[in-house]
Amino acid sequence: MDIIIKPMQTEEEIRGKAFVHWKSWQESYAGIVDAEYLSRMSVERCEESARRWPENTWVAKDGERVVGFTVPCRIFGEDGAETDEGEVRAVYVLEEYQHQGIGYALMQQALKTLSGCRVVCVWVLKDNRKAIRFYERVGFRADGAEQDYTLGTPVKIIRMTMEM
Repeated sequence: MDIIIKPMQTEEEIRGKAFVHWKSWQESYAGIVDAEYLSRMSVERCEESARRWPENTWVAKDGERVVGFTVPCRIFGEDGAETDEGEVRAVYVLEEYQHQGIGYALMQQALKTLSGCRVVCVWVLKDNRKAIRFYERVGFRADGAEQDYTLGTPVKIIRMTMEM
């Protein structure tokens, strides 16, 4: 297996990212997120999202197949100015490709993209123990911030941060 991490650029990569997004939600959030909500999620909606916000998306590819992605971005202040903070909005890897270092490689690319930031955060479902353990291994720590979020039904998300 020869995995490469690269910016998302082609139609095939957009479609591949959309599939990973959809499939990862089905694999990772069953039992955590409302089943009805998950059943309404579609590859087409994920593709619309990938087309609407292609910026800062990095894909992991095994040959021509997209198997994971990450979306790091700078945080902007209320005045619209860039801050010295960053956020990793997503790190998803197909279940069959997990535990092979791909998520770690994607996170390293995200952190490299956000170099120069003083602090980087991720928001994660409070009940997603697997993701929390992954972020902790990379160096993130829960900072106590929580938010209510609705994904069909209410869920809690927590913020994890890393000083850079």
